[in-house]
Amino acid sequence: MARKTVSRKRKAAEQQAEQLAWGESVCKRKRLPVVKKSVVCFLKGREFRQQQQQHEHHLQQSLRGCAAQRLPGILREREFTLGTLNKVFASQWLNHRQVVCGTKCNTLFVADVLTGQITKIPMLKDREPASALLDQQGCGIHAIELNPSRTLLATGGDNPNSLAVYRLPTLDPVCVGDDGHKDWIFSIAWISDSMAVSGSRDGSMGLWEVTEDVLCKTGGGHDSTGVPTYSHISHRALKDLPKEYTNPYNCKVRALAFNSNNKELGAVSLDGYFHLWKAEHSLCKLLSTKLPHCKENVCLAYGQEWSVYAVGSQAHVSFLDPRQPPNNVKSVSSRERGSGIRSVSFYEHIITVGTGHGSLLFYDIRAQRFLEDPVGASCGHKGRLGEGILNLTTGKGWLNHDETWRSYFSDIPYFPNAVYTHCYDSSGTKLFVAGGPLPSGLHGNYAGLWS
Repeated sequence: MARKTVSRKRKAAEQQAEQLAWGESVCKRKRLPVVKKSVVCFLKGREFRQQQQQHEHHLQQSLRGCAAQRLPGILREREFTLGTLNKVFASQWLNHRQVVCGTKCNTLFVADVLTGQITKIPMLKDREPASALLDQQGCGIHAIELNPSRTLLATGGDNPNSLAVYRLPTLDPVCVGDDGHKDWIFSIAWISDSMAVSGSRDGSMGLWEVTEDVLCKTGGGHDSTGVPTYSHISHRALKDLPKEYTNPYNCKVRALAFNSNNKELGAVSLDGYFHLWKAEHSLCKLLSTKLPHCKENVCLAYGQEWSVYAVGSQAHVSFLDPRQPPNNVKSVSSRERGSGIRSVSFYEHIITVGTGHGSLLFYDIRAQRFLEDPVGASCGHKGRLGEGILNLTTGKGWLNHDETWRSYFSDIPYFPNAVYTHCYDSSGTKLFVAGGPLPSGLHGNYAGLWS
C-alpha cells in the first residue's frame, strides 16, 4: 500500500510539472516581436485623430446651431416677483440656477430661478463719502460683468461713479475703484482675468487691475455693519474719448464689448460714434467711426465667431466689422419705431434683440433675416410683428401707481416693460430677461425666465 501511495504522489507531481511546462511554452508562444511604427504610420494616425476631433467639433457646432435656431420658437415665460425694486438694468448668470442683477434703485441682488428667492448683496462704499451734491437719483447699476475664469464680478459701487469687485462664488467684497470717474459708470468689460475697463458718462474709460496683493488683503475682518473688509484701488489708466468732431457734452461712453482674439475693445458713445481701442496692459486708440444710425446708441455686443460688433440704436441694429471700410456697415430695422433697442447679444448665429416695447426678436446672421413665427404657435406671450416675424413679448411685471403715474399716465391702460437686459445660461436653453417701464418717471420692474 505504501508503494502505491508513493507512486500516485509521484505521478501527480509529474503531471503538475508537465502542465507548468506546457503553460510556459504557451506563454512563450504568445509573445510577439516588437514592431516599430514608421514615421509615415505615426503621421497617418495623428492625421486620422485630428480629422476625428474636427468631425466631432463640427457635429457639436451643428447641433448647437440647430438648437439655437429652433429654441426661440418654443420658449415659454415664467415671471418672477421682485417686490418694489425699480427697473433691472443688468444681469448675468452665476450658475445653472442663480442670476445676479442690478437695478435703477442701486440694488444688487441674486435671484434663484428655481425658487424665486431674492438675496440682496451689500453695496461697496468709497474711501470717503460721496458728495452731497452728487446727483445719484435715476442712476443705479448699469453693468455687471464676470471675468473669463468666473472668479471675479465687477459692477457699480454704492457711489455709481465707482467700480466694485466681488469674489465668486461667495460674492465676498474684494475692492472698490473710487478715484477715476466723475460721473456714472454705464458699462464694464474684462480684458483679462485681473484687468477690467469701465466706461463712464463723463466720457472717460478707466483701466483697473485687481492684483494678487489686493486679493490677499480681503477677508481679514468685518466693518460695523458686518460686511467683510475690502481694499480701495486706483485706476491704472484713464482715457477720454476723442471729442474733436462732436459735441463734447454728448460724448458719453454708453457700452463696451471686448474682442479677446485681437485684444481689441469696442466702445459706443451717445454722440453716435464707434471707437476701437487696443486693450492689453494699456488702452491705445485705433479708430473712431460715425455710425449710420446715431440716435440712442445704448447697447453693444461682439460676435467672436463672426468678428462683428452689433450696435443697438433707436430703431436699428448695425453690424460693424472694423476690418472693413467705415461705409460698409449693414443695418436692419427692428420695426419698432421710437422705442429703441435696449439690449443685444450673440448666441451661435442668432442675435437676440430686446426692445423698449418689451419685445424679444431673433436675427439670423447667416440668413440675414429675423426668425419667423412658427406656423400655428399660439401658446404663451407670442405675437406677430411685421411680416410674420417671431416676437416674444414680456409679461405684465409690476408698476407703482405713485403720484407720477396718477398725474401723467393713469389714463394709459398698459405699459410694456422694456427689455433692458437679457442673458443666456451656459447650456443656451434658458434665457433670463429683465427690465421695467420705459418712461424714466415710472417706477416698476419685470423679470422672467424663458425656457
